[in-house]
Amino acid sequence: MSVMKSATDAADEKAIVAAAEAALGEIALIRAEVGKVIFGQESVVEQALLAVLSGGHALLVGVPGLAKTKLVATLGTVLGLDNSRIQFTPDLMPSDILGSEVMDQDAAGYRSFRFIPGPIFTQLLMADEINRASPRTQSALLQAMQEYHITVAGVRKDLPQPFHVLATQNPLEQEGTYPLPEAQLDRFLMQVDVGYPELAAERQILLETTGVAEAEARPVIDAQRLLQIQSLIRQMPVGEKVVDAILSLVRSARPGNGNSTTDKNVAWGPGPRAGQALMLCARARALYDGRLAPSADDILSLAEPVLQHRMALTFAARAEGMTVRDVIAGLVKRAKG
Repeated sequence: MSVMKSATDAADEKAIVAAAEAALGEIALIRAEVGKVIFGQESVVEQALLAVLSGGHALLVGVPGLAKTKLVATLGTVLGLDNSRIQFTPDLMPSDILGSEVMDQDAAGYRSFRFIPGPIFTQLLMADEINRASPRTQSALLQAMQEYHITVAGVRKDLPQPFHVLATQNPLEQEGTYPLPEAQLDRFLMQVDVGYPELAAERQILLETTGVAEAEARPVIDAQRLLQIQSLIRQMPVGEKVVDAILSLVRSARPGNGNSTTDKNVAWGPGPRAGQALMLCARARALYDGRLAPSADDILSLAEPVLQHRMALTFAARAEGMTVRDVIAGLVKRAKG
């Protein structure tokens, strides 16, 4: 019996290895196609892709003009996903996102309600400047991001699969904006900070995007293939040391777990969903880098984008000029040491 079981396990492992090798080539092509349009921002592209490959959502935070919107549109094209864009504004209503029911009347005079789907019924939703809409409208995405369906007039309506939300946010504007509540931030697998490009990349941007013709990305995979890759990532093995590294990092970011720096500076820390995000993203990062299993280094590299929007500092820490990134950097340094 044990011989048969081991033979089955070996066959399953061989199948996973073969599937991973096939996915590696496709991921390399995806990176190359995105690189035709998005110059420089390698870490931003990597983290956004990791969020999608892991089956989650991402929040892109950066000042205007850093190609956040262009990146999301390019990912939709390269991944072969149906995509739509919602420009969030203060007067946007939940029905503008979810859809609404209208009354129809047929030739016989019979009246009935008909549901008109909103832009949320897509595979890749770009929520542009999400913090400009009111909390009432922001919350329209909560059920969709967690449960992948919405409820209208008491009727459940499933969203297309896969379904991903890539939201953008401008950190500079404070007037007329509504900070995302903690419950909604926790729905995002990662917060991707978009910084200014390097000199060489910015030079390439000037030369490539101000001529008559601009480079265009082409589809590499389709939605069905993306679902297969997402399933493959969930099957990748994770060693006990990596699991211990995840638990140690997440728990050390919570007050009351024996870390004096955290106890002093952190008001509340990440929940178990942060550990789930680290587990999935570490697997995706390993595959992204051409490896078949994640390592503890993957966990430490992903600490900031996964944890920073799931923590809050005390008033005293903020008054001293400390940031969440400073706390996470200290936790990572301690884990390495």
